[in-house]
Amino acid sequence: MSVNGKTILITGGNSGIGLATARLLLENGARVAITGRDQAKLDAAVAELGGDVLGIKADVNNLADIDVVVKKISEAFGSLDVVFANAGISGATPLGSTTLEAFESIVRTNLTSVFFTVQGVLPLLKEGSSVILNGSVMRELGSPGSSAYSATKGAITSMAKVFASELAPKGIRVNTVIPGATRTPIWTRGSRAGATVDATEKAIAPRIPMGRFSDPEELAQAVMFLASNASSGMTAAEIVVDGGNIGAPWGIPLFRG
Repeated sequence: MSVNGKTILITGGNSGIGLATARLLLENGARVAITGRDQAKLDAAVAELGGDVLGIKADVNNLADIDVVVKKISEAFGSLDVVFANAGISGATPLGSTTLEAFESIVRTNLTSVFFTVQGVLPLLKEGSSVILNGSVMRELGSPGSSAYSATKGAITSMAKVFASELAPKGIRVNTVIPGATRTPIWTRGSRAGATVDATEKAIAPRIPMGRFSDPEELAQAVMFLASNASSGMTAAEIVVDGGNIGAPWGIPLFRG
C-alpha cells in the first residue's frame, strides 16, 4: 500500500482527520499540500508536519481561493495524484429555530465547496489519479437537530457516484470514506463549545458496538488505502470506519446477553 512519490491535496488538512492523514501520507513518502482557513492553525500544522508539505491558506467556500490552491499546486508540484476533499463543518440546525444563514453555511462548506474543489483541481489530475470524499454515518442516523449536516453527507454519497461515472473515462477513481464518531476537535466547536472530546465519547460510546470513538489515524489508514494503487480496482466505493455504528447496531452493550 504505497503512496511514495504521490502528490496529494488535503482540504481542511490543518486539524482532525485531515491532519492525521497528512502526517501518515508524509511518513509514507508522499508530497502533501494542505489547506486551512486560519493562518495561525495552518502554520502550526505545517510546522508540526515538517517534511514535504505545502500549506495554502484558503477558504474552499471562495472560488477565488480554490483558484489560488490550483495555481500554487501547479507551481509547486505540476500535477496531482490524489485529492482528499476533507474540509467540512458541523452545526445544529433544529427544525423550527434554524436561520437560513446557518443552514446554507453548512451546505456551502460540506457540499457545494466539495464539488467546486474537485472541479477546480480536475485539470491537475491525470489518468490513474484518485479522488476521495469525506462522508459521514450521519447521512442515515436521523440524529435530531442535524438536518443540514446529515443532508450534506447524504449528498456526498450520491455525488461521489456521479463523479465516478463522469471520471471513469479519464481513468480517475472516486471513492468515499465514511467516518463515524471520531476523536477530533469538531466535538468542541460551535454549539458544542465548552464540551470535551473525552466527555462526549463517554456519553456516546455505549451507542457504538466497539464501545469507543475512532481515532483520526484509523480514518487516515482508510484514506491512504484509497490513495494508493492497492485500491486500483475500486471506484464508487465506500470504506466505513465507525466501530460498527451503522452496520452492526445490535452489537451495542444494550443488546448483549
